[in-house]
Amino acid sequence: MEDINVKSVRYPQVVDVKLEKLARKLGRTKRALFIQMVDYFYKSKKDPADLNDEMLKKELSNGVSRILSFMKTQEQELLQPTFTHANTMVTTSQKRTEWIIKLNDWLNAHKKTVEQVDQRMGSLEKAIEKTQKNLNDKALLKSRFTRILEYYISQRESLGWPVSAAKKEELQAQVRQSLENL
Repeated sequence: MEDINVKSVRYPQVVDVKLEKLARKLGRTKRALFIQMVDYFYKSKKDPADLNDEMLKKELSNGVSRILSFMKTQEQELLQPTFTHANTMVTTSQKRTEWIIKLNDWLNAHKKTVEQVDQRMGSLEKAIEKTQKNLNDKALLKSRFTRILEYYISQRESLGWPVSAAKKEELQAQVRQSLENL
């Protein structure tokens, strides 16, 4: 059996101490840890001397953390109050809708009352017009009857019936009063 461990790597004592600490921490031998490190850098094609790669990871991680922090702040400062106000607006809108429905119902009931009052006013106007017409007809009848009576009195006087003047005046006054009482 041939020994495959034919190569050796020389490094300073300080590096050996670091390698020893890493191996103990990870629970491996220094040789196994070294082989795994070589495989890791070979597969990932990373340059161990390029610290920017790790700094980039840290910066990206910090950037993501800042973005998440910003989003949480925005949620607390904007979204939660917006949702609270939206809930308040929904509640207010529902109350206003209920009020408008009640107002509409009241207006519909009131509309019927107004229509009834309007109908009564219309019939009252017709009755007033009829009464006015009757009063006009009565006044017309009185004037016609007065002319007829005056004509009768004048004609009777011209015929010369023998009746006392007091009786004539009393009769004329009584007939005129009866005419006014019509």
